[in-house]
Amino acid sequence: MFKIISKFGKYIANINYALKNIKSNTVVNFIYSDQKGLIITTNNVASVSDLGIIEKYVKNIKMV
Repeated sequence: MFKIISKFGKYIANINYALKNIKSNTVVNFIYSDQKGLIITTNNVASVSDLGIIEKYVKNIKMV
């Protein structure tokens, strides 16, 4: 889990880039990881399409 934590800045930037590509006003501000999963905060309430982009990106992260 520590490998993924060190890359959160990169993940935030990549998710925000993907959100920008769909012309979303949502921006990911923070990602936190614990034993139960990920907490991702955004600047506003994310729409269904925003959540789809975020979910797609998170599912593709290699948890090695």
